[in-house]
Amino acid sequence: MQPTRSSMRPLADWPLADRAQVHGVFTDIDDTLTTDGAITADALTALAALKAAGLMVIPVTGRPVGWSEPFATRWPVDAIVAENGAVALVPGPTGLRKIYQQDAGTRADNYTRMRAVAQRIAAEVPGADLSQDSPGRETDIAIDHSEFTQLPAPAIAQVVAIMRASGMNATVSSIHINGWFGEHDKLSGARWILRELSGRSLDQEIGMWAYVGDSSNDERMFERFTHSVGVANIARFVGQMRFLPQYVTGGERGAGFTEVARALLDSRG
Repeated sequence: MQPTRSSMRPLADWPLADRAQVHGVFTDIDDTLTTDGAITADALTALAALKAAGLMVIPVTGRPVGWSEPFATRWPVDAIVAENGAVALVPGPTGLRKIYQQDAGTRADNYTRMRAVAQRIAAEVPGADLSQDSPGRETDIAIDHSEFTQLPAPAIAQVVAIMRASGMNATVSSIHINGWFGEHDKLSGARWILRELSGRSLDQEIGMWAYVGDSSNDERMFERFTHSVGVANIARFVGQMRFLPQYVTGGERGAGFTEVARALLDSRG
């Protein structure tokens, strides 16, 4: 049975035996790992502790690949999947390896189409501007709604409608409205990067993974993952979502992620 709104329970209800089965963590970044735009010391320590315990750790974000590069270099992670599953950064002994789900020709064609949609949004939706991290984006566009600009709900809905009418996928994160051409999303990106890193199938071992997130663009992950957790600030999006995580933390943002890490580590004795 898929999780529903009424089944979201406190993190303390997550059975010890279920936590002990988890050998890897996928996580959102903004407002899940980060707090007020930066990763906190406790969340960074939590990432390191998970890695030290032998768990794979892979952030999956709507943020651009350019924005993600310094974190893929400095954080104790196996990879970062950026731009809602389109591109990944894999750290290694010789530096970062960048890999894509779409070929170069497709990316170039899509880039031209996306710029036209962005121009239409700017012309038709008052106050709608590209996100400040847009120069680092390669495979999507992002409209700021809560990071540096505050867009009202009707404007957010209008942006989403324009994107979808143009044939784009569109999701709303805690800070941006993301739009892109292609079949990829966070879930397909998670499946793809696990195959790339290890040749394994996420669907065949879904019970060995947990997902942590905070907003409506995490909904497909909450729907699919056997073990899913929302940090407490997910409350902002509850009314907009059909599929919620099974569990919710007491703390918000990075403090909430730290709770999840502690729960997993505690299951290992």
